[in-house]
Amino acid sequence: MKAAVLREVGKPLQIEDVQINKPGPREVLIRTAAAGVCHSDLHFVEGSYPHPLPAVLGHESAGVVEAVGSEVRTVKPGDHVITCLSAFCGHCDHCLTGHMSLCVSPETKRGPDDEPRLTTPNGPMMQYLNLSSFAEQMLIHEHACVAIRKDMPLDRAALIGCSVMTGVGAVMHTSSVRPGDTVAVIGCGGVGLSAINGAAIAGAGRIIAIDVVAGKENFARAFGATDFVNAADTDPVKAVTELTKGGVQHSFEVLGLTKTAEQAFDMLRRGGTANIIGMIPVGQSISLTGWAFLGEKRIQGSMMGSNRFPVDMPRLVDMYMAGKLKLDEMISRRVKLEEVNDAFAEMKTGSIARSVIVFDS
Repeated sequence: MKAAVLREVGKPLQIEDVQINKPGPREVLIRTAAAGVCHSDLHFVEGSYPHPLPAVLGHESAGVVEAVGSEVRTVKPGDHVITCLSAFCGHCDHCLTGHMSLCVSPETKRGPDDEPRLTTPNGPMMQYLNLSSFAEQMLIHEHACVAIRKDMPLDRAALIGCSVMTGVGAVMHTSSVRPGDTVAVIGCGGVGLSAINGAAIAGAGRIIAIDVVAGKENFARAFGATDFVNAADTDPVKAVTELTKGGVQHSFEVLGLTKTAEQAFDMLRRGGTANIIGMIPVGQSISLTGWAFLGEKRIQGSMMGSNRFPVDMPRLVDMYMAGKLKLDEMISRRVKLEEVNDAFAEMKTGSIARSVIVFDS
């Protein structure tokens, strides 16, 4: 099969022929239909986060089940599925206490003595975030995908696999936004727009979108923002504090920058919660004003929207089909696998929401 391979940090992905194994007892073979190009992939390309190489990247995807292992019970051949990087075992402490997105059990991966899921003539190929979806096929654990209704367009379903689940989940699960609450979202890319959309669905009273690209305002308002702050020429903390007469109850940082993480905390009102969704590069730290904690301000991380994806993703599909969840507007371009490096370059300009790789059926 064709796949986009990262062989060296800082270098373009290479389109190569990669061999894929047959499903093991708990594994599912999927024909990839679509894969979103996410900023998280770019973090690994640029070396902000380490990963064993060579590896097939990609983690935001949807497709059709081709074959299943002998013990698979959750999906069957012909099912349309959304994948999720937060594969779960189902019986560790995290899973049994309802925090499936935090599961790190090795059971969802092949062991060191097993044949690798992906190989090349020159040796093993590393699987990325349990998925490796920049490829014509995926071989994954059954608890890394969920079946959805077949009338859902798969190019839009792919977005639910990461950016939408992450943004909407952070609002609804991690921070528990309630009707009438005030919200600020720093960064209006795919995850940020999803957080804005999620806040609107949750009934937030004021949703303030923040970005350094003025052209993102129309995007943000289309997804539910009531206000827009251009951080390129305005202090966002001061602007949010003035708009809300004291600060927001919930802030969401999706850029993964030290400065914006600190701003997310500083723009809170007393008792507010800052949610750090963005991937701050390894080795970097943030600095917070200690006295602010006397006002019961909180700062917390959010991993994939604190999801319970086998339940959440079909519900998000239903929200889209009912016209509540905005996915059509998020797709800026549909590209071929061979155009993945161009999609990364365009992403870095900040001028688009999302590119989606669409595979031939």
